Formats: sequence, structure tokens, C-alpha cells
Amino acid sequence: MNSSIYNALTVFHTIVAEGSIAGAARRLQIASPSVSQSLKLLENHVGLPLLNRTTRKMELTEAGHRLIDSTKNALQSLSTAVETVQDLSEKPKGLVRMTVPHIAYWLFIEPRLGEFAEQFPDIQLEISINDGTVDILKQGFDLGFRFGNQVEEQMVAKKLTEPFRLGIYASKTYQQKYGLPKTLNALQQHKLIGFRFATSNRVMPLTLQDKGENIRIEMPMPMIVNSLVVAKSAILQGVGIGRFFEPLMAIQPDKTEFVPVLEKHWQSFGALYLYFMQHSQKVGRIKAVIEFFTATE
Repeated sequence: MNSSIYNALTVFHTIVAEGSIAGAARRLQIASPSVSQSLKLLENHVGLPLLNRTTRKMELTEAGHRLIDSTKNALQSLSTAVETVQDLSEKPKGLVRMTVPHIAYWLFIEPRLGEFAEQFPDIQLEISINDGTVDILKQGFDLGFRFGNQVEEQMVAKKLTEPFRLGIYASKTYQQKYGLPKTLNALQQHKLIGFRFATSNRVMPLTLQDKGENIRIEMPMPMIVNSLVVAKSAILQGVGIGRFFEPLMAIQPDKTEFVPVLEKHWQSFGALYLYFMQHSQKVGRIKAVIEFFTATE
């Protein structure tokens, strides 16, 4: 494979990851016409169109899907091999893209951002906050955080926490206006701030523990959100009772404004993991980020 086809493949993968030619141009820091030219070169080489392009969207053709699936691991391995050799004579440097849910950002990233920047001035961190499950390879990320250790082939999941509880809270304002439920059945007389999963687009059911069994509770929802930041704000303003991770509530500066609801019935959530491609641990910039943010105090 000559260098022009290798470069065109790299550009093609970036177009798919970014969802547009303009996005790929920004990511690669080249002009949009150059991206289009590389795509055309690759399509001519393959002899088939790889993308269906309209004014509104861009979709992979069958040939495009096959090319992406059959080359993504090989391209990643080549890139990693080159970077590993470069790292022998250099300090860690370059871009590291990570996708992070709010809980991981607040617990692991935010408290140490300044320290990281001082220790690794040549590493550029790109942090994308997303509470959904992300395919890091497909979307061009180096690292990701998720609940549970079920990851794709050739990936590694590093455990960061033990399982913890998903708490239910009300604000003191809500308590003064409506009181607090004392039993599971009494919850139905109150309002719940709903939470929609970003990945599956389904609303998270309210599930609580009672005598070792999971009990699903139906409650009216005046508001549905897909962000913990918005959920916390809605709880604080008395919109309804809402869910928030127990370890996150413990570090909130205004935690005294929140009142636990039916704490003995709270459900345990899965452990939090950091996940990444197995061979990426050899790349200096990625290895530095992994070791820094997972180091125990």
C-alpha cells in the first residue's frame, strides 16, 4: 500500500468519526477540499462509492462499512507502532481525546486538571462530556469511562471504583412544600425528575430495593433530562425528587441543601471503569494520562 492510499484511509476514518468533511478538516487541520480530494482518491482506488452524501447527512455505503470494519484495527496498530518508537526519545506530547460521563469527570478529572497541565505541558487534553456509552474507536477517542467492564474485543477495562449507590434526593424547599415520602407506596404521590439515557434514548426506570428484591416504582414526571447537571439543578429548585450518585453528592459544595429520601431502599450501581485499546497503553501520551488519572493517592 502506497503512502497516498494510507493517508486517504486515515482521512476516510476521520470523516466517519466526525460525521462530515468539514469536521474531518477541522480535526486534521487541513482544508476541506483536501479532505474531499483524499476521499475521491480512495473511492477511485476501491472502484466503489464509500459514502452517500446529501445536503443534510452523510451515510456509509456497504463498501464503506466493509472498508471501515476491515481497516480500523490495522490503522490503529500502525499509528500506535509509529508513536511508540517516537516516544523513545521524547517526553509525552500530543492530543489525547477522552469521553467522560459527569460522574467520572467530577471524581477523577476535575480535581486534578491543574496538576496534570503542570506535569504534562506538552499533552493537549480534549475532554468530551457524555453520560452515554461511546464506541471510542469509531468516534476517534483514545480513552473512555463507563459503568461495567463489558468492552469490545482488543480493549482493556481498568476498574476505578467499587459499586456505589444511586441516591434519591429532594431539596429542603421541596420538603417544606410537600413533605417527604416515608414508604415506597407513598412515592407515587410525589413527582420524579426523569432521566433519559443518551445512548439508548430510553427513560431510566425508578428501581429501588425492598427485602432483597428490585421494585419498580411509577411516578409522575414533570421533567425529563439527560444530564446530571440539569438533574441536580431541578432537584435543588424543588421541581421534584431526583436521582444523583451518592459519592457525587458527598463532594457537592451545596450538599446540605439536599435531603436523602428512603435511603435504605437505594439501589447499588455498577463499578466505574476506564477503557481503552489494548495496544494504546504503549503510546507515551495515552499511557501518561491513564497512569495520572488512575493513580491512587
